Order: sequence, then structure tokens, then C-alpha cells
Amino acid sequence: MNKKQLLTWSPWILLLLCIALWQLLCSALDVSEYIFPSPARIAGQFWEFKGPIGLHAWRTFWVTMSGFSLAIVVGVLLGFVIGSSRLAYAALYPLMTAFNALPKAAFVPILVVWFGIGVGPAILTAFLISFFPIMVNIATGLATLEPELEDVLRVLGAKRWDVLVKVGLPRSMPYFYASLKVSITLAFVGTTVSEMTAANEGIGYLLISAGSSMQMGLAFAGLVVVGAMAMVMYELFSALERHTTGWAHRGQHNS
Repeated sequence: MNKKQLLTWSPWILLLLCIALWQLLCSALDVSEYIFPSPARIAGQFWEFKGPIGLHAWRTFWVTMSGFSLAIVVGVLLGFVIGSSRLAYAALYPLMTAFNALPKAAFVPILVVWFGIGVGPAILTAFLISFFPIMVNIATGLATLEPELEDVLRVLGAKRWDVLVKVGLPRSMPYFYASLKVSITLAFVGTTVSEMTAANEGIGYLLISAGSSMQMGLAFAGLVVVGAMAMVMYELFSALERHTTGWAHRGQHNS
């Protein structure tokens, strides 16, 4: 196995080693399945309840993607406004930072009062928790545009709008993809948290139901599904990043 193959397979090798160690410890220490289920127990529960898990997972997925799509739109627009104007950066950035510091789980009861129990609070919670990294990275990419480059473009006749759209935004693409990979995981967290308190469907609801009936294997199976969906989306954005912003990473994968 060469170095490139090792880098490709290393996450899976590590995952298999962790699962094997987990199963070994549970078997050797005779850990109760009601306290900490083994991987074999989780796999068994997943197969037994694959139908309900699939339905709940689909609900969590499309709700998460709805909130995440909204976060992309709002995050890019706010990031563009903040990054393109020093005044906007000075005025809005501290306020957005303070807002991001608020625990998003605290918004769920308020959203339930406003929109009722269902998809509304889950979509908005996913949005609220995931738009900030997108906004920050777009704003950073635009605000850190080299003054020398901007001066040269101005001399060549480019207007401020031309500089931002034709140079600033393409230059911000690596920042944008980095924010997507962070935000998608946060979006799944937001949806799951909301579903645990304000829904009758979804993986979050499944976790509460499984926990109340002491089916820890089923609860862990739900967690595995959420992690798997987040990992798939992360890898999707990584692939898009490699194909669209290879110029920003040239030389990093040649060794």
C-alpha cells in the first residue's frame, strides 16, 4: 500500500480498529446492553428497526438540508455585505458574534410558540446554528483582499463591484467550502436537538423514544445514522472543493 492509498484508507482503518476495540471491551467487561451497547448490539437493533430508522432519518435529512440551504443564502448575503464594507464590518460583525454566542437550544421553545410543533422549529434551528460560519468565512475572504491587488485592478479600470464579484468572490471560494464542511455538521446538530423537544418524527424524536424505553442499542443506531449522513455531506463538499478550487490547494497532495 503506497502513501496515497494509506491516506485514503486511514480513516476506515482507524474506524474498524475503534469498533473492534469497543466490541472487545464490551465483551471482556460484560457491560450491560442497557448501559453501553456493543457494536454488535447496535447493528442488531439497526437491522431490526431499519424501517422506522429509515423514515426518521429521511425526515431529519430533508429538514436539515432545508435549514442548511437557507443558511447558505443568508450567510453568503450577509458575508458579502460585511466583507465588502468597512462600516458594515465594524457595525454588524460584533452583533453577529454576540448572537452566535447564544445557545441555539434556548430558541427551540420560542420557535415552538411561534410556529408550533413540527418542521418549522427544526428548520429554523438548523439555520440559526449553521449560518454563522458561512457568513464569517465569506466576510473574511472579501475583507482580506490584498490592497495592492485592488489598486492594480482599479488602475486597469475595474470598479469596486468588479473587484468584489470577479476577484473577491472567487478568492473566497476556499473559505466558503471550509465553512460548508463545518456548517453541515452543525445543521444536523440543530435539527436533532429541535426534534428531541419539538417534533414527533426524526432521529431526535427516535433518540428520546429509544431512551425512554431503555433501548440503548436503538438510540446509538440513531446516532450512527446522523453521523453517517453528516460524513457523507462533508465528503460531498470536499469533492466539490477539490474539483472547483484545485488552484488553491495545488502542491498539497503531491507528496
